[in-house]
Amino acid sequence: MMVLRTAVVGAGVISGQHLTGLRKCPNTTPVGVCDIDEDRARSMAHDHNTTAYTDLDELLATESLDWLHICTPVQTHESIGASALEAGVSVLIEKPITVTTDELTTLRDTAEKNNATVSSVHNHMFDPATRRARALLNSGVVGDIRGVDVTYTGASYAHEPNRGAWTFELPGGEFEEGIPHPLYLALAFGGYPADTSSIDIRPALTREYEQEFSYDSVQLQYQTDHGVLCSVRVQPGGTPVHRIDIHGSAGSLVIDLVSQTVVPLTADYTASTINRARNNVERIGRRLQGTILAVRDVLDNKLNNSWETEIQLNSHFYQIDAEAAALVGGGPQPVPIEQAHWVLSLMEAIRSVAEESTVRLEPAPSPDTSV
Repeated sequence: MMVLRTAVVGAGVISGQHLTGLRKCPNTTPVGVCDIDEDRARSMAHDHNTTAYTDLDELLATESLDWLHICTPVQTHESIGASALEAGVSVLIEKPITVTTDELTTLRDTAEKNNATVSSVHNHMFDPATRRARALLNSGVVGDIRGVDVTYTGASYAHEPNRGAWTFELPGGEFEEGIPHPLYLALAFGGYPADTSSIDIRPALTREYEQEFSYDSVQLQYQTDHGVLCSVRVQPGGTPVHRIDIHGSAGSLVIDLVSQTVVPLTADYTASTINRARNNVERIGRRLQGTILAVRDVLDNKLNNSWETEIQLNSHFYQIDAEAAALVGGGPQPVPIEQAHWVLSLMEAIRSVAEESTVRLEPAPSPDTSV
């Protein structure tokens, strides 16, 4: 069996996740980690029993690589990706895959010319709940899909340095760095926009910042070629709610990514009070079932501690495993590059509208409680 010689560029927190997965995956072996900060590179290499590099060209010249994982600021993705692809090395890039669609087109063209592949990390597509939901949808539980609503609250504010100061160069700052997650979930479950004219975007600013950010909240909707109406709402702060509601001709499906539960709604409970009570009981039962499945997977992983059980729990590991299998077997990548391209198209549209017409939201006044 072919084992992919793989390296990681970037020695931040997320690169540790990649290196751990690459070390455990049967189809891969990590042979290097590269970072311009020598101390960081050496520390990460020591933790994962691999070789440290501070120069990408040296890494590509020294190691006979099959695969490169890019875990660096988005502004560097195109140049690093192009260098690897020109050497015939396939790349997996953390989201956002590039800053612009033009940059991604350059990487796609370079990959095709050099018989390599380029893919993006869209890990929530492989969460336990989203995988269970896809199986249910494929079984026809909701019939023909007519609408998909993604709610993603509790996102980072624009000025929060969770991933580094490099995010402050983006029009939406740290908030923008997290936008790909809800966008690719809508695209994966609902489909791609029929065209750019079908996209309606409403960005807003929820607070004042010292930096010049143009938005930190957004709501958008679009229609697909198949008439599916998709909506995405992303807001910063507060309690995280990461939820996907899928509506079809025969019912609906509610996916809660926080609790990792999936609740099919296939009966009409509006006729009476008793039926509404039955609806509540069924929802509680479905959530309890999802919780039991999650606990079972955790216990199974603790008892077996195998790669097969780990990928069931860790969406990054699941995607690494699936991407590696596709490279070894010559099959299609599990994250279509068209999906990554549409994510960037939507992000570019959000930036454009935000820079022209962002609405600044004022805090709601406190209610008058005087008697």
